[in-house]
Amino acid sequence: IQELLRVMRTIDDRIVHELNTTIPTASFVGKVDPGQTCKELYESLMDAHTSRERIIKNCISQTSAVVKTLKEEREKAHEDAALLKQLRKEQTKLKLMQSELNVEEVVNDRSWKVLSHLTVVMFCPNRQS
Repeated sequence: IQELLRVMRTIDDRIVHELNTTIPTASFVGKVDPGQTCKELYESLMDAHTSRERIIKNCISQTSAVVKTLKEEREKAHEDAALLKQLRKEQTKLKLMQSELNVEEVVNDRSWKVLSHLTVVMFCPNRQS
């Protein structure tokens, strides 16, 4: 999942580059609609953020269910070392997914700040929380 998220965060990692290549300079303003370009970038970011959050939350949900099941099994079989090992592994995975949700929040906030800062003169929809 981390590799998938890394690839999906490319738009956020390259936000400054995206803005520099999509928002026209003063000499090209007549040839490109900066408001439309900014709106498209905004929508791309929104789609990317929504997709990533949905994926992470789905993984958290699935892993939580596995952890719950393993805990119930553990209650019945206290001495099963393999079961305990599997439970610990799934709990670690769950913590990782929960921390990815926190990372996602930081990445998203950074992107919105950059987008807002660099497009202050042009039309860009305000970020809705």
